[in-house]
Amino acid sequence: MSELDENPRFRRRRALSGAARLYAVQALYQMEAAGQSAERVAREFRDWRIATPDAEGGESPEADEALFERIVGDAVTYQARIDQATDRNLKDRWPLDRIDPVLRAVFRAAGAELATGRTPARVVMAEYGRVAGAFFADGPETRLVTAVLDAMAREAPPG
Repeated sequence: MSELDENPRFRRRRALSGAARLYAVQALYQMEAAGQSAERVAREFRDWRIATPDAEGGESPEADEALFERIVGDAVTYQARIDQATDRNLKDRWPLDRIDPVLRAVFRAAGAELATGRTPARVVMAEYGRVAGAFFADGPETRLVTAVLDAMAREAPPG
């Protein structure tokens, strides 16, 4: 365990960023599934999902809301380029529109972070590998996400 991992402020910031990424994937999925705008979905997440009481009497996790909104906005802005880069790097030429919609949302969120270059590629790969693992526990999807993101990161940024 590194010194950073032991630092409570670092752990909190990491948890907030991780939650923002998870919420961004959920929001991007919802946008595609329900045909809703980024503004509407982001507002819904801010008002009703992020750090709000849940059905079991607990509270959903807090998140870095600025990061959440930046990922969703950048995913919309760069979606065509991100989708093209994802499509080029999918194994066996499996078309993007035929993969699971949650995986598309993961690739779009991660692609948004790769496109802007604000987050190091290795961090993007690790974080979205964890996000994929949250949706596809013990499945091959996590390895697929990591492999495709690695290939995307080696290309010129999609943005």
